[in-house]
Amino acid sequence: MVVFDGFELLDAFGPLEMFGLLKDTVEILIIGQHHGTVKSNAGPSVVIDRTFEEIEKLDILMVPGGGGTRQEVNNQPFLDALKKLGERTPHVASICTGSAILAKTGLTDDVKATTNKRAYQWATSQSDQVLWIKEARWVEDGKFFTSSGVSAGTDMGLALIEKLFGHDEAIKTANAAEYIWNENPHDDPFAKLNGLVD
Repeated sequence: MVVFDGFELLDAFGPLEMFGLLKDTVEILIIGQHHGTVKSNAGPSVVIDRTFEEIEKLDILMVPGGGGTRQEVNNQPFLDALKKLGERTPHVASICTGSAILAKTGLTDDVKATTNKRAYQWATSQSDQVLWIKEARWVEDGKFFTSSGVSAGTDMGLALIEKLFGHDEAIKTANAAEYIWNENPHDDPFAKLNGLVD
């Protein structure tokens, strides 16, 4: 999970909680531009495990959203490092406005993607090369998974677990967390709530 100042806590730790329940199979790393601590949008900080330059290989790369995305879309060294890592990672995912960061790297050019419905206009303005989907809880397109806002990332995380480890494992993981998984990527009431669809 990539983090940056102002990242959204649930964007990062909702999906990470799901993958963390696969601890015998999955190793989780917090990745940042520089070593040290990074402060979330809500206040608590996390410690960077590895910088971009210290990562040789990943199986999954995740990018959260949050208020800090407004700065990171203009942080070219950050975008360049993320793009380089994303190009060689077989599964790339974003949560919420993390899709705006992916869009700015060019990784999701000609890729179907979605984002937080409350921030839809801003996020989609970051690139007209992305095939933005207004109504979706999450979208899978090739190696890319993108989710709608905040809690949708947990549903998407379970969908990624399903893809990698099977449906039974995804259900087992959700049950272990006492989490009611929305398995339908098209079930997105927040698109209507925010006036994006009728």
